[in-house]
Amino acid sequence: MKTSLEFAIAWRYLRSRRGSRLLSFISVIAIGGVVVGVSALIVVMGVMTGLQRDLREKILVGSPDVRVLTYGEDMKMADWRSALERVKATDGVVAAAPFVLTQGVISSGHDYVTGTYIMGIDPQGRGAPDVTTIRDRAVQGDFRFASSDGAQRGVVLGKLLSQRLNVYPGDSITLLTLGSAQVSPVTGSFVPRPVRFEVTGIFDSGMYEYDNAYVYTALAAAQDLAGYADAVTGIEVKTTDRWSARSVSERLAELLRYPFRTVDWQEQNSSLFQALKLEKLGMGVILLLIVIVAAFNIVSNLTMVVADKTREIGILKAMGMSARSVRRVFFTQGLVIGMFGTALGVAVGLVVAVLVGTYKLIKLNPEIYMIDHLPVTLQPLDVGLTILASIVIASLATLYPAQQAAKLYPIEAIRHE
Repeated sequence: MKTSLEFAIAWRYLRSRRGSRLLSFISVIAIGGVVVGVSALIVVMGVMTGLQRDLREKILVGSPDVRVLTYGEDMKMADWRSALERVKATDGVVAAAPFVLTQGVISSGHDYVTGTYIMGIDPQGRGAPDVTTIRDRAVQGDFRFASSDGAQRGVVLGKLLSQRLNVYPGDSITLLTLGSAQVSPVTGSFVPRPVRFEVTGIFDSGMYEYDNAYVYTALAAAQDLAGYADAVTGIEVKTTDRWSARSVSERLAELLRYPFRTVDWQEQNSSLFQALKLEKLGMGVILLLIVIVAAFNIVSNLTMVVADKTREIGILKAMGMSARSVRRVFFTQGLVIGMFGTALGVAVGLVVAVLVGTYKLIKLNPEIYMIDHLPVTLQPLDVGLTILASIVIASLATLYPAQQAAKLYPIEAIRHE
């Protein structure tokens, strides 16, 4: 009975003096502050989570869960076949394959040349392990590297690199590397060795770094370009789950020992993901301040109500209402403002986040940000923490004015002008 009475009084105080069913203007202002803070917090948390997820997914298109590499000046793995068999037999490993990664210069026969990363992998076909999903990103041609001369002298270029060079499947390009290059007796410098290839495919990973600078070719061709003979750069490993990659990496390091070393996908991109986590935390704290500012609106609202309703509070206490009940009246009033503002803020934030993420409303320059739009990914934990923080802050904001109302003496409150 008391609870319903306290709620009825709190609801009456929220409404305007003229008795309309609409909330008073100052209550609307307090609710609006909570709405802005909560909705902004949800959208920004979704954006930061979306950036983390989008970059992770795009990085892992061409980057494996774990890489097995080797120490040494040559940075190449000669006895890789026996290591590959041991890697495949390790628990948690789904697939494994050798790869070659080297750098070179690419030209389409014109004056324009540019640097590139040359990645050698097993040609697509039966028995070729899909350690990464790069083979699924071919928009023209495929990853069989089958050139028109019947040999595997084909290359697959990133979409942006292909556009810059103005070459497409069927055209020819030249790759220049220093692998096994001869030293000029005249200048004493290395003489690059040009090798002609045919473009047999174009891929679009969505990751600017890959699409703008990577060239894929057959493993044997990349070994020849790098001057590795039968050696490789390392072994790519796909695990049962990317979040188990670290434990699998540790098991492989313990199994293979020196001179082998392992690097999981989080280590390869640790600085990027740590920066994103720190940025997400910083933005969350900054936007939480908006909710705290909104809480001051709740404090001022309730304080003004206490000042305005002092005589009524005195009459209620004179009629037998306890100080605890008076506190509950104002606590309920502040909690209603906080909960209503939070609910509306969550609704607005979710709608804005879904619209921005689904329709890609905010475009970005991929040359700067590595992605072409602002991604949004909503996590239930982030939304739940936002709701909890908002309600807790709103509840704390009621303590001072509720205590001030409860401390009023009935006679002095009734005499109040």
